Parts: sequence; structure tokens; C-alpha cells
Amino acid sequence: MGSRANQSRASRTGAPRRPAPRTPAPSTRAPTPHGRTKAAPALPGYLVLAAFAALYLAVCATWPPPVWVHGLYLGLSLATFVVYAVDKRAARTGRQRVPENTLHVLALAGGWPGAIVAQQALRHKTAKRSFRRVFWVTVTANVIGFVALTTPVVDTLLR
Repeated sequence: MGSRANQSRASRTGAPRRPAPRTPAPSTRAPTPHGRTKAAPALPGYLVLAAFAALYLAVCATWPPPVWVHGLYLGLSLATFVVYAVDKRAARTGRQRVPENTLHVLALAGGWPGAIVAQQALRHKTAKRSFRRVFWVTVTANVIGFVALTTPVVDTLLR
């Protein structure tokens, strides 16, 4: 063991040693200086995609939308995925980024399914809370617009 001078007072007196007081671990949800938090989990986004796919199929079976609606969602989703990939590369290489408003407009126009896949596949735009809030508002607005334009819900509500 060591000399008496090196022993702690508690061990010399025979008193049990008390552990040092624990400080709480920092929260993983604490924002960073750039307004980012812990990355959002993937499951909610994929559940929203699955729910929209079910809604989309139900609408197509009941009130078939024009063919261009299918092309719009598919084309904008692919384009949005590519834009997210370009922005991710720009972020890594220190080049000029794609403005967040551009990403939001693409999502609002119908590219949000591709944005959800890109966010999870590329791990991009999943941590900044302010971006996620606006993103989910655009998703909600797009789904409401889809329902309003492809179903008789609006006509029923206006009667």
C-alpha cells in the first residue's frame, strides 16, 4: 500500500470511503452553438411515408388523380434527394450550400418523400431543430393540399 502520508484520511480513520458526488451527464438534447440537437430518429419519418403511401393508394383507388400527380411526387422526390446529396457534399467540402428555403420549397411542392429518405440515408439535416420544424410544416401542408385537391373533402366541407 504506501506510506501513511499517502493514505487518505478516510482510510486512516477507518471510516468508509464516500464516492465523489456525481454530476449529471450532459443532456444529449442540449443544443450546440449552431442550434443543432441530437439527430432525429428515422422511424417517425418512415412511418409518415408509410401512412402517406396508404393514403395515396386509397385516394388512387377511390378518386384516381391525374397521371401527372404520380409523376410530380416521383420526380420531385428524386430531385429533392439529389439536391440533399449535393448539399451534403457541399457541407463536407466547405463549398457553397443549398439554401434551406430551397429544400423547404422542394418539400412543399411534393418532394418531401425523397427528402425523408435523403435525410436518413445521407444523415443530413436531421439534427437542426429549426430546420426539422419547418420541414414537418411543409410536409403537413403538402399532405393537406394533396387531400384537398384529390378528394371531395373540400366540396363536402363547403356545403
